Amino acid sequence: MSGIPEGAPDVGAEGWRAASERALYGPGGFFVREAPAAHFRTAVHASPLFAGAVAELLLRVDEALGRPPALTLVDVGAGRGELAAGVLAALPPEPAGRLRVYAVERAPRPAGLDPRVGWRSAPPAGAVGLLFANEWLDNVPLDVAEVDDAGVARLVLVDGTGGERLGPPVAGADADWLRRWWPLDGAPPGTRAEIGLPRDLAWAGARSSLARGLAVAVDYAHTRERRPPLGTLTGYRDGREVRPVPDGGCDLTAHVALDACAGAGGRLLSQRDALRALGVDGARPPLESASRDPAGYLRRLARAGEAAELTDPAGLGGFSWLVEPVGIRDPLA
Repeated sequence: MSGIPEGAPDVGAEGWRAASERALYGPGGFFVREAPAAHFRTAVHASPLFAGAVAELLLRVDEALGRPPALTLVDVGAGRGELAAGVLAALPPEPAGRLRVYAVERAPRPAGLDPRVGWRSAPPAGAVGLLFANEWLDNVPLDVAEVDDAGVARLVLVDGTGGERLGPPVAGADADWLRRWWPLDGAPPGTRAEIGLPRDLAWAGARSSLARGLAVAVDYAHTRERRPPLGTLTGYRDGREVRPVPDGGCDLTAHVALDACAGAGGRLLSQRDALRALGVDGARPPLESASRDPAGYLRRLARAGEAAELTDPAGLGGFSWLVEPVGIRDPLA
């Protein structure tokens, strides 16, 4: 391991979870002052088709709920509210008139956001409807463990320059989580794991805010059978992947162990499959329609290109969806 020499004083060094929390969400933190869209591109920013698909999912949830007098959309990790606003724009007048929309974000409310979107730092309790978390859990800070030369999993400590050293052995609930979800027994020195317990707890808290409806988390993910041996922690700035440094100058993100987050009724599916089930199809329109309706053909062709990007398994289509019904049937089944 490079960085702070082992045995050096721990001045300025702490676990990645605490360091990331301060760098991302502390006073002047990265996500407090920066719009996520300025630094990385999500499906929400790639095409309005994504918001349209979430709107379709909301309609299906509404039907499964029996069209309640008050329907709720909770957008967790809302960025600057782009998805919430896009869903509102995509919905027909009914059920838009019954809809309450909440964007959940730790940054201040952005100027110019649709006034129908409420702005909160936590999900409202007792909501009936759809809770949707797009690329939220990957920014919930977590600690990193690394196997030392003796085969012991130790916390990785980091300073403000990104320099690292090995700290104490992983213990307690974090060690229990590793044993169940990312076992390191027998792993060679240098093998890393990202301790996803804070994400499990964050997702459980968000899901439990729903009285009835559907909770969905969307993220780059991995499962117990295919954990990355060196972890996935990285940084992003200005659209480029950069070295992760907890100084507030970049996004800090790691892929999500969504199988660990899942409750008893949850299931995982690819974004490709989820969006196709919601009507997002990247098939090109028939070429012969170009002569009959050139403008319409070009519109459909552009839509097909956007849909293909959203469902590309090597790109945005490779995201995973964790789908958890709460008191209703699964509207994506």
